[in-house]
Amino acid sequence: MENYLSTLNTQQLEAVTTTEGFVRVIAGAGSGKTRALSHRFAYLVNELGIMPGSILCVTFTNKSANEMRQRIHNLTGDNDTGFISTFHGFCNTILLEESYAISYPKNFIVLDNADIDEMLRIIYEERNLTLRHMTFSKARDMIEIMKLAERPDYYLDLIHMSVQQLKEKYLRAHDPRDIIFYGYLYQEKKCFGLDYNDLIILTLHIFDEHEDIKQKWQEKLEYIMIDEFQDIDDLQYKLMKCLCGFHKNLFIVGDPDQTIYTWRGARIRYLIDFDNDFPNVRTIMMPKNYRSTPEILHAANSLIANNEQRIKKDLVPVKEHGPMVRCHEARTEAEEAQWVCEQIKALSKQGIEYRDIAILYRAHYITRSIEDVFIKEEMPYTIYSGIQFYARKEIKDTLSYLRMIVFKDDLSFIRTVNTPKRNIGERRMKFLKNYANENNITLYDTLKLHLEDELFRTTQAKQYVELIEQFAQEYEGRQVSEVLTAMLDQSGYEKMLRTEGSQERLDNLAELKQSILDYEISCGEEADLEHYLSHIALFTNADLEMKHNSVKLMTIHTAKGLEFDHVFLIGMNEGMFPTKKVSTLEAMEEERRLAFVAMTRAKKSLYLTEANGRNFDGSPKYPSRFILDIDPRYIEFTPPMSETLIDDARQYIEIHSRFLKLKNSMPEFKEGDLVEHPVFGKGTIIQTDPLNMIHTIHFDKLKTERKISYRAKLKKIGENSLSEIMN
Repeated sequence: MENYLSTLNTQQLEAVTTTEGFVRVIAGAGSGKTRALSHRFAYLVNELGIMPGSILCVTFTNKSANEMRQRIHNLTGDNDTGFISTFHGFCNTILLEESYAISYPKNFIVLDNADIDEMLRIIYEERNLTLRHMTFSKARDMIEIMKLAERPDYYLDLIHMSVQQLKEKYLRAHDPRDIIFYGYLYQEKKCFGLDYNDLIILTLHIFDEHEDIKQKWQEKLEYIMIDEFQDIDDLQYKLMKCLCGFHKNLFIVGDPDQTIYTWRGARIRYLIDFDNDFPNVRTIMMPKNYRSTPEILHAANSLIANNEQRIKKDLVPVKEHGPMVRCHEARTEAEEAQWVCEQIKALSKQGIEYRDIAILYRAHYITRSIEDVFIKEEMPYTIYSGIQFYARKEIKDTLSYLRMIVFKDDLSFIRTVNTPKRNIGERRMKFLKNYANENNITLYDTLKLHLEDELFRTTQAKQYVELIEQFAQEYEGRQVSEVLTAMLDQSGYEKMLRTEGSQERLDNLAELKQSILDYEISCGEEADLEHYLSHIALFTNADLEMKHNSVKLMTIHTAKGLEFDHVFLIGMNEGMFPTKKVSTLEAMEEERRLAFVAMTRAKKSLYLTEANGRNFDGSPKYPSRFILDIDPRYIEFTPPMSETLIDDARQYIEIHSRFLKLKNSMPEFKEGDLVEHPVFGKGTIIQTDPLNMIHTIHFDKLKTERKISYRAKLKKIGENSLSEIMN
């Protein structure tokens, strides 16, 4: 143990032994920052004699906290490892000791998303709300926004109002937002539950109101260390500033180039501008990378250099040379997947285990083509933090509708008859099942027999049967893609997803549509609905069992903090990565940081892939700007990209970039704003859609509302300048 410092490089040793004051460490990917943190803790304990209970070490996940705790135990030999936890975990520790200050019991409950959804379910039932008012996911987001921004003093109601008073406030509410928000506060108070935001907010409130408690904790924590500082949000930053206010020993580690959680509230500026908030900051750079080959790092450095919001640095390789970063351009997504499969087979023949290979992607829907090929080739794979494509609810629902047209089987019937809601609930389903069992007929035939019964008159059972019968009579001779599109429309299923705001599910449906178009092209005349259902059974019945030695499939966000010998980064096309949802320059830089994180997960080899062809909407596919951002000296193209394709892609990217720059300079419009259009005159914004960049506006002189693109020249009433979006 006495030689534990000898394993550190010069920069790591400097970080470990610089113990006093404010210290900022800029640690690149694979630079050994976890080693530096754990050794610094050990140095404080072993060499300076600091008590472990006087040290706070903050990580951003419980998994990281557990790993850090084990490392420190191995270095100190002490079971007391101080406070090693997440911000929320540490606040929970404080509240367990100080909850009396807010009249909360020590046995309060920390709520997770499942708990919150159960509370929302109660509220929706009590106040007759539906998912059309707001999905549970949107309700959770809305509650968080209201707590953090719109009603930041909400906690005073939570603390000072009785359960009965909160209940009355909830029952008096009329607006769905207020109903949900105050219903949630009432449910929280009733069970003495606190969510993650509450833990930090109430801790800060106690510190603000009770100087003695704040001072107790400030004096207790002689040294504070924070990992992944680029991910810190406003509340966490405020808490950190408060806790270090006495001893003024604060050590932070982070990498601006790995800030990929701004959508969760992370503020990159806190790391970049740390020296503006704290005096005499010592900044230590840790650029040495022990993870990746020089070839991988040259490509990653070249990519991230295109960002402006960063602290300039290059990762410095330590490992020996490896193969060039390879970029494959396929004609179709199916060929892209097949190429990936062939490369993995080649790696396997070299003795490389499947478990050492990872396929990373921007969004889950991208896995469809990969899964199709892997299932055919019997390639073992495991999806992490996601569900196999054909096991996703919206895909199973949609395929069940297609099966109903042809087979009218019970399983498909159960999935579709009340999706969307047709008032055919448990009681009516129980009747159908009992009758079908007694008479040995299908559930669908049972429903047809009882359409005129009193039991089904208040339902939409008749419309459902008419829908199935219509398609059953008309599907022969029609293209599968045509049948699918019509069914999704006429059944109301796609409208239901749009109403719920389920963008990920809509993306998956779009991918299913694309897969059917690919199927039709490959099968030619055989491409009818019955043949397709037989074809797709191969995938829907695939073995979904987790395999120990299998290729890992995961999103880039899931891969953050992990490393793999061999990495395939797939779906590198404009609109896929970067995602089509990007609407600001800041968001585009975050996408580029996400690509940088993905590339730096690779230790020995890195493969980038993209596919030509057309998107489902008919628009051409272009290679991602992140491929073109990399100096071509650092990439081996297989085959070489045509100059025409590169020129077309750059032209598209230039137009899109110009659009983002102009959009960045325009004033923000919100619902209710009075605006003036150069042709339509004055009007009121009814709805904004940032994703599709559309305003819905009711103009005074027009009878109907108009959907107006962000490209239009609009002026806020009372403002002098027009917002111009592209000429």
